[in-house]
Amino acid sequence: MLVLSIDIGTSSTRTALFDHRGRRFERTTAQATHALATDREGRAEIDPAELLAGVRSCIGSTLSAARRDRRLRGRAIDAVGTSCFWHSLVGTAADGTPLTPVVTWADSRCREDAARLRRDLGERKVQARTGCMVRASFWPAKLAWFTRTQPRLAKRIARWMSPAEWLYLQLCSGLRCAHGMATGTGLYDPSALAWDRRMIADCAVTAAQLSPISDAPLMLDRRWARAWPELAESAWYPAIGDGAANNLGAGATRPGWAAINYGTSGAVRILRDRGAARSPFGLFCYRVDERRFLVGGAISNAGSLRAWALAQLRLPDDPLAIERALAQRPGPDHGLRVLPFWMAERAPSWREDLRGAIVGITQATTALDILQAVTEASFHRLATIIERLPGADRRLEIVVGGGIQKSRVAMQRLADVLGRAVRPSLEPESSLRGAAVFALEKLGASDDIEPAAGAAIRPRRAYARAFAAERVALAQLEGTLYPETRTPR
Repeated sequence: MLVLSIDIGTSSTRTALFDHRGRRFERTTAQATHALATDREGRAEIDPAELLAGVRSCIGSTLSAARRDRRLRGRAIDAVGTSCFWHSLVGTAADGTPLTPVVTWADSRCREDAARLRRDLGERKVQARTGCMVRASFWPAKLAWFTRTQPRLAKRIARWMSPAEWLYLQLCSGLRCAHGMATGTGLYDPSALAWDRRMIADCAVTAAQLSPISDAPLMLDRRWARAWPELAESAWYPAIGDGAANNLGAGATRPGWAAINYGTSGAVRILRDRGAARSPFGLFCYRVDERRFLVGGAISNAGSLRAWALAQLRLPDDPLAIERALAQRPGPDHGLRVLPFWMAERAPSWREDLRGAIVGITQATTALDILQAVTEASFHRLATIIERLPGADRRLEIVVGGGIQKSRVAMQRLADVLGRAVRPSLEPESSLRGAAVFALEKLGASDDIEPAAGAAIRPRRAYARAFAAERVALAQLEGTLYPETRTPR
């Protein structure tokens, strides 16, 4: 059994072939970058044509590599699995011609539209139905922005779809939206497994402008079968969101397991297959498929804080030396308390007006103190999210990816801050592997897939107690400086 995995990110696309055990044929890995157009107003767009060109290039490169490999040459590819960045949209004509760029999750020009919708619709009610907050990241605010700023264009749009749906429309013989993609729009009801009629009406769109929801596979269009004969009979499963793919690829595939993705930003997601598809206010609930869903939260300030500290504090350009130095500082003995709001924070408070703070600086404070403190502060935000999740008891298994898992020192500190055991993901490209795992599951190969989680790193009791006390003190500091952060507004 062989599957092609496609992982479409905000800045690049990657493809690779995987076997029935979820193991990547590394020499088949291909990557193509695409530009994210930004400006000071909050624009964050991608040219659909450039996105398509990158996907085509990557598929061609992966298949060419397979044809040169004795193990793969001549083998048919059973299925295609795809991961794509969530919360983004493109408007098209009836024939699929794009009339707008791909407006990504990062585009914030609709901030005032999001604020108006929160007032008019009631964010708690919307989040309870859709699992999504009413924020600039999601479709409702983006659709309202189009209607307000480009009314003539908005009236010409025959269909609104995710970038992955549009790419499949160009390559395959049909149009559909996976549950694991629709769930990230803010227009979908994860309990009803359908578009939320009230949200659709409130956003002034119709069901006819949205794709049918289904995880059933499509087939490659004949136009591409000549160039890619290995894919002519493949089952092309509709794309799922990158967050869902990350859980599957990192190894958090069992109900009750959680994945932490810690890159520039961060997120924690627990996989469930029982109970109501709901999450506490301020957190999300996203579908993986009809059977499983994720509950959790995302933070804006994670690895970006370390990058800031390295750049601004003139720390030595020697990662190994910094690693050794931090290993000698296991506990929160720096005397600093950090509110890590360098960028507008998301879960659990969603207070976009908060600003960061470093409290406790003295003449004895060092650059390494600040690096350690800002890192621990972001870990505390993840701990706060986990503490708010129903059923997140001490037996919770947590798999960590995103790059941080390569550092034993960082993983031990994370375990100590969380007060929970963590496991490193053994797959460096979690969302790429996750798309393959999703396709393999659909093909019935779930039992064959190899685990992707390493050995557990357990918290050290004394340090875990110290960090738990610090988390209480940080909450008190936040409450003092920003009294209204207890619940999102």
